[in-house]
Amino acid sequence: MFPNMRRHLQQISQERSIDILRKTTNAVLAIFDNITGYAYAVPVSPVYDEGHLYIHSAPMGHKITALKANPKVSLCVIEKDEIHPETLTSYFRSVIVFGTARFVTDPKEKLAVLEKLVDKFAPDYRKEGEAEAHQKLAYVAIIDIAIEHITGKEAIELVEH
Repeated sequence: MFPNMRRHLQQISQERSIDILRKTTNAVLAIFDNITGYAYAVPVSPVYDEGHLYIHSAPMGHKITALKANPKVSLCVIEKDEIHPETLTSYFRSVIVFGTARFVTDPKEKLAVLEKLVDKFAPDYRKEGEAEAHQKLAYVAIIDIAIEHITGKEAIELVEH
């Protein structure tokens, strides 16, 4: 279903790709928008856990409407982008994920994901994060992206020989 990478020497391992997903603090989520007929790309702050990416969101808006109409998504993380003008290139490392999104509705599962987000993005404020999670639980949307395919790629200059 997913094409093989054309420049396979630049492909990074699944383990390295997952490590990048674990560490990233931002990514771009791409959703097909049935209303406009265009892809809709939006920045998000994901947390990776056991083959899933989780993001939080307001429970309404363009992203939510588009995801409800079509849950197939892709997500892109750029870990490195170092411009080398003298050689007219960049040294990059990126990961692209394909998956299917679902809305987490179970309050216990939502809390567990919110705790993972706090642990990743504000570990020194766990108590405050837990209090806010409980306070805003009914308002926040949690989106679970079940990963179906991951591809990581880096500039040939970064490939270890």
